[in-house]
Order: sequence, then structure tokens, then C-alpha cells
Amino acid sequence: MLHQPAAPVGKDPAQQYKMRLGVWMVIAYSLFYGGFVAINLLKPLLMEKTVLAGLNLATVYGFALIIVALLQALVYDAMCRAQEHKLSDQKIAGEVR
Repeated sequence: MLHQPAAPVGKDPAQQYKMRLGVWMVIAYSLFYGGFVAINLLKPLLMEKTVLAGLNLATVYGFALIIVALLQALVYDAMCRAQEHKLSDQKIAGEVR
């Protein structure tokens, strides 16, 4: 049995946009994660401080890292889909003329 892609695969006109967006998001997340690492390196006792609903900074920051990563994935997907639709609409409009 031959397995093939469900949709035809070709050149992605939004590739540059996706790459630029992805790089900026990785940089932003790396800075956020770098803050976590810096606190642990420079002031580790600060992580023990209770900051929210009886939870310490380490727990809150850790959950924030997970939530931010999930939100970034959703934003990335939405922005890339919007760009793909925009480019496909432009392509269709260009073919109609």
C-alpha cells in the first residue's frame, strides 16, 4: 500500500513569513526562559518566595513557561494561517484579472 500526502505538496509562498515569525517567537521565548535561568543562577533563594495563591516563584514561573509556549503555538498557527489565506486570495485575484 502506497501512502501519499492527503493534499498536493508544493512551494509554500508563506515560507519566509513563517520563518521570520518563528525566529522572533523563539527569541522572545528564549529571553523569557533566560529570565528563569538567571534567577536560578543569580538569586536561587528568590525561587522559594511565595508569590501567588500560596505557590512559590519557581512553580508559578514554570507554569508560565508552559502556558506561554502553548499560547505562542496558537498565535503562530493563527498568524501563519492568516498569511496563507492572504497570499492565496492575492494569487486567486491575480489569476482572475
